[in-house]
Amino acid sequence: MKHVNHWIGGEIVKGAGRTADLFDPATGEVSGRVSLASAEDVDAAVEAAALAFPAWRDASLTKRTQILFRFRELLDAHRDDLAELITAEHGKVHSDALGEVARGLEVVEFACGIPHLLKGGYSENVSTRVDSYSIRQPLGVVAGITPFNFPAMVPMWMFPVAIACGNTFVLKPSERDPSASLLIAELWRRAGLPDGVFNVVQGDKAAVDRLLEHPAVRAVSFVGSTPIARYVYETGTAHGKRVQALGGAKNHMLVLPDADLDLVADSAVSAGFGSAGERCMAISVVLAVDPIGDELVEKIVSRVRDLQVGPGTDAESQMGPLVTAAHRDKVASYLDLGVEEGAKLVVDGRETPVRGDRGNGFWLGPTVLDHVPPNSRVHREEIFGPVLSIVRVRSYEEGLELINTGEYGNGTAIFTNDGGAARRFQNEVEVGMIGVNVPIPVPMAFYSFGGWKASLFGDTHVHGTEGVHFYTRGKVVTSRWLDPSHGGVNLGFPTNA
Repeated sequence: MKHVNHWIGGEIVKGAGRTADLFDPATGEVSGRVSLASAEDVDAAVEAAALAFPAWRDASLTKRTQILFRFRELLDAHRDDLAELITAEHGKVHSDALGEVARGLEVVEFACGIPHLLKGGYSENVSTRVDSYSIRQPLGVVAGITPFNFPAMVPMWMFPVAIACGNTFVLKPSERDPSASLLIAELWRRAGLPDGVFNVVQGDKAAVDRLLEHPAVRAVSFVGSTPIARYVYETGTAHGKRVQALGGAKNHMLVLPDADLDLVADSAVSAGFGSAGERCMAISVVLAVDPIGDELVEKIVSRVRDLQVGPGTDAESQMGPLVTAAHRDKVASYLDLGVEEGAKLVVDGRETPVRGDRGNGFWLGPTVLDHVPPNSRVHREEIFGPVLSIVRVRSYEEGLELINTGEYGNGTAIFTNDGGAARRFQNEVEVGMIGVNVPIPVPMAFYSFGGWKASLFGDTHVHGTEGVHFYTRGKVVTSRWLDPSHGGVNLGFPTNA
C-alpha cells in the first residue's frame, strides 16, 4: 500500500506524524496513506524555498525559460501517467483527467513566454538627461493551496507563473488526491529546476494555517469553497500577505426561446455532469424562458438516461464516482430537500445503474430536478455534484435578475441566436466569466480566471497577465548618468545568457 509523502528541497521527505487514508472512489477501498504535515514540516519547506530564492531570483530569464520548456516537454510526455493518478484518487474518468492535464499544460506554455510578460516601460528624457523606466520583480516565497477536484490543473494555474517570475513555491495540495503533486515535482527535478524552488507539503488545516501565518511566505493563492476562501483571505491578509482566494459558484445557463434546444440539451448535460459535477464552472442551473421548458427538459432527460456511469478506468464510462462517501451523502441529501421545497425529481441519481461491480464506491448518478423554486436552497446553494436544477422563468429580465441577485458570480452562459440579446447579457450580467453558446467559459491561459462577488476574495484573478502581476511587485526607476561609460572590444556575437 502506497504512502504519499512531502517533497522538500528537491527530494521526498517522509512525514513522521499524522496520516490520513487515501481511497479509490470507485470501490470505496483504502488505497494508501498520506502524511499530514506538522508546522515543523511546513517550516522546513518554507526554509528550503527561502534558501533557494536568491539564486533563482537572479537566474536569467533565458535559464528560467529553458527549464520551463523542458518541464513542458516532460509534462506532455507523462500526461497519461498524471491522468491515471487523478483517476485512481479522484475518480474522474480517464478522458476527463487527460483534459485537466491539457488545460494545466496551457498555463505552462503561457509561462514559457515570461521574458515578454515581464517587460517594463521606458521613457527617455522625462527631464533633461533624466530617464525613467519600470520593472517587475518577484516576491520571494509564495504558496498555493489547491482543491481535490483538479489535482493537476489548479496547481498549474499557479506555480508555472510564480516560478517563471522568479519566486520559489510551496504547494499544499488536497489530501484526498495528493499523488499527482509528487509526479509533478519529479518532472521539475528532471527538467533541471534547482532544489528548493518547488516544494510540496501534504496536509490538512494545520498545514494551511501554518502557511497563512508563516512570516517568510509573501503571497498565497487558494481555490476552494467560499467559506474557506473567506477564511484564507482574512487570515492571510491579517498576517500581511498578498492573497487571491477563489471560492465557490452557482452557475446559471439562461436559455432564450430562440436557442437551438438540441445544442442546449447537449451543453447542459455535458457541463452539468462532467467530472461528476465537481467543478466550480459546472452549470448547475438551467433558466428556461417560457415557453420552452417542457421540451427542453424532455431533451435533457433523454440524454441523461443514456449516460454511462462507471469506474474511471472503464473506457466506456462517461461519469465516475464522487470523491468521498461523505461528499456523496451531502450531495444526495439535496435530492429529498429539493422535493420538500417543491421541485419535481425527474431523474434520481440514486437509482442509476453503475457499470461493473458497484461495490462500496461513492456513487451518485446524474440527477435532474425540474420546477425548482427560485427561493429554494437547492437553487441558491452550491451543491458541487451531479445535480442539475431547472428553473422556469417568464422572461430574459427575470432570468437575469436571478443570476445577479445570487451570492456567487463565477461563471454563466446564455444560449440564443439573437446577437443583440447576447451582447446585452454580457454587459448586464454581474458575473466574472461569461459564455455565449458556450457552457463552460473557462478562459484560455493567456486570459485570467476568476469570478465576482462571493466567488473571489482579493484583487487579482489567476494565471494570465493578472497572475504575473500577483506574483511580482512593480518598481519605477528614475536615473541620470552624467558621463558615458566605455567597455572593451569584444567581437563575439552578443547573447542574452
